Amino acid sequence: MDVTEILLLVVAGIAAGAMNAIAGGGSLITFPSLIAIGLPSVDANVTNSVSVFPGYVSSVAGSRADLAGQRQRVRATVPAAVAGSAVGCALLLLTPARAFEVIVPFLVLGAAATLAFQERLRALVGHPRSMSPRRAAVTLRCVVFAGAIYGGYFGAALGVMYVAALALIIDEPLKRINALKNVLSATVGLVTLLVFAAFARVDWAAAATLAPATIIGGYVGARLARRLSQRVLKYVIVTFGTTIGLLLFYRAALP
Repeated sequence: MDVTEILLLVVAGIAAGAMNAIAGGGSLITFPSLIAIGLPSVDANVTNSVSVFPGYVSSVAGSRADLAGQRQRVRATVPAAVAGSAVGCALLLLTPARAFEVIVPFLVLGAAATLAFQERLRALVGHPRSMSPRRAAVTLRCVVFAGAIYGGYFGAALGVMYVAALALIIDEPLKRINALKNVLSATVGLVTLLVFAAFARVDWAAAATLAPATIIGGYVGARLARRLSQRVLKYVIVTFGTTIGLLLFYRAALP
């Protein structure tokens, strides 16, 4: 890589780390950047998954204050995230990508709409307080597992999808839900790193350039998310999710 390509990846990594911490969708910055420096699409996707993991970890560090009192919830959901992301990685390595690429934009747009109309949907499906503990626990694990499959396969806007779904199940402030999302995203990221490092072609030079930048962006983004009001944070996540979904839809429509 030349100096221009290195600078491109550094800037992309900082921006992506911050986006992932606040709302998700940072891969929509880093993935095209890896394509721009000449990596094939599959190699770029794999390298991107490995590169953004440190940023997820720094996001957890930046939002640790909002994880207070959620230890039991984390313990209950992390195994589902591990299993789901392993399935997603296998899908990426073993199956054609085209069908999933067509579905992904609708999943992201649906997640953004779910968060935007959260209160109306709660009126239809029931408020979290009306769920029995058993139903809430089972639903939470199923949502985490399904999201992790997507995260292991592609991952862009995983944060948007997690926040939208978790907000329907967990009756807590969005900042605390966002902190849990950071833990789950980091879990998915760790599994993808291990699987892809062992079984896929990773451009380690590009990954080594991106990773430190995502750490900086992830920590700064998580701290910023804690300062945003509930309403502003929700608006930012919905806006990011809608934009990312439309971009993915456009890319999927290209021949």
